[in-house]
Amino acid sequence: MKKIVKSFVPVMYLMFIAFSAASCNKTQAAPAVPAGQPVDLTYAAEKSLPAVVYIKSVTNSKVQTVEYSDPFEDFFSDPFGGFFGRGQGNNGTRKRQVQTPKRAAAGSGVIISADGYIVTNNHVVDGADELTVTLNENSKEYSARIIGADKATDLALIKIDAKNLPAIVIANSDDVKVGEWVLAVGNPLGLNNTVTAGIVSAKARTMGQGVSSMIQTDAAINQGNSGGALVNTRGELIGINAMLASPTGSNIGYGFAIPTTIVKKAVEDFKKYGTYQRAMIGIKGSDVNAYVDMEKEKGNEVDLGTMEGIYVAEVVEDGAAADAGIQKGDVLTNVDGQKVKQFGDLQGIIAQKRPGDKITVKFLRNKKEKSVTLTLKNEQGNTKVVKNADVDVLGIDVRPVTESQKKQLEISYGLEVLKVNGGKMKEAGVPKGFIIQRVNDDAMKSFDDLQEAVKKASASKDQMLVIRGLFPTGKLGGFVVYLQNE
Repeated sequence: MKKIVKSFVPVMYLMFIAFSAASCNKTQAAPAVPAGQPVDLTYAAEKSLPAVVYIKSVTNSKVQTVEYSDPFEDFFSDPFGGFFGRGQGNNGTRKRQVQTPKRAAAGSGVIISADGYIVTNNHVVDGADELTVTLNENSKEYSARIIGADKATDLALIKIDAKNLPAIVIANSDDVKVGEWVLAVGNPLGLNNTVTAGIVSAKARTMGQGVSSMIQTDAAINQGNSGGALVNTRGELIGINAMLASPTGSNIGYGFAIPTTIVKKAVEDFKKYGTYQRAMIGIKGSDVNAYVDMEKEKGNEVDLGTMEGIYVAEVVEDGAAADAGIQKGDVLTNVDGQKVKQFGDLQGIIAQKRPGDKITVKFLRNKKEKSVTLTLKNEQGNTKVVKNADVDVLGIDVRPVTESQKKQLEISYGLEVLKVNGGKMKEAGVPKGFIIQRVNDDAMKSFDDLQEAVKKASASKDQMLVIRGLFPTGKLGGFVVYLQNE
């Protein structure tokens, strides 16, 4: 699985190959290593390996309509209304249907809870029609479904139906120190259950337009590590391996991991809302030292009163910063009680927030310190959270009807409700044994059909499911399920 980022630092253009890692729980602490003594990483490997899984994604063959160029189209266009069977002068562009090949790819994931939740990269699961998870400990395979995914953070949460899984312990990535020993755990280059060692080379790296505030490491990361774990010497998760900086596409550069402070927030969002809640502060800018250097190159002398912080180059109209009175030329020095030296620091803090959260911002204006409290907004410019319901919100277990049920009830498809655990279906009165045949006029032949119906409904204005089917007796019935509470 690959992801390419085109620029790394000024004067250097590198290729970034994306990979990923996962999430966790609690274990016993590793014995402390005396200063100056060699680091034993066997404990970390023993604790983390069982929690890292192999993920195979399959994209099925599809028929797609594509445009192609016909250089003779305009030359032979028929002026007599199609008499000679040619086109109508459409600038040499025609359409045809093509069959795309079936594709398979692989990556890694991290078990973060014993009941089957697994964190991985978005690019590992993006566009997949089938997901298969293979456990490290016993090589058992499970089908997985996507709970939530976000392209910008490159994180995804998937779920398998299993219990008593070896979940990893999640540490606070803010406590990680530069120079600290780490292990990258994953399935690189088709070599399952692999660990590589290195140190934390830097923190709060900004990579590309989306993934931000990354942990940089020199631990070897290659294709297939995507979604794997970056762990400390205690075997605790500190990040999800996400990309590699290299001019060749292989490991002769640095790896980057999404810190657990962002991972934990993303997991909470996926579980609660089905989608990532992105908060916006509403500014554009750069590191102060980068701005000062740029001005010096133009022959301008600049004195902002500091060489650390974020120079505000633009304030977004009607954004959170604009509402709070922040202006172009201000220098942000402290956000939410944390010092910000570079843009990656700011991105890391905001990535842990949701629309509607309030933060205190300290900044310099004409070298004088000021402080404001602002309310973060979403990408639409308001403070609402965006909800995208998942099948889990229904609170039921289902399976396709059996052949005997088809004969007995004289039906050709349907989903039988095996268990009502609570949730929206219980609120609507849907009983165990009810057979769902249609949801909002879509036929329910598989679990994926139900999943898709819920996602479509959650994105609609009324967020409602109209369910039609029959009871075990054969009597027709129907229910209305509201996905969101007012």
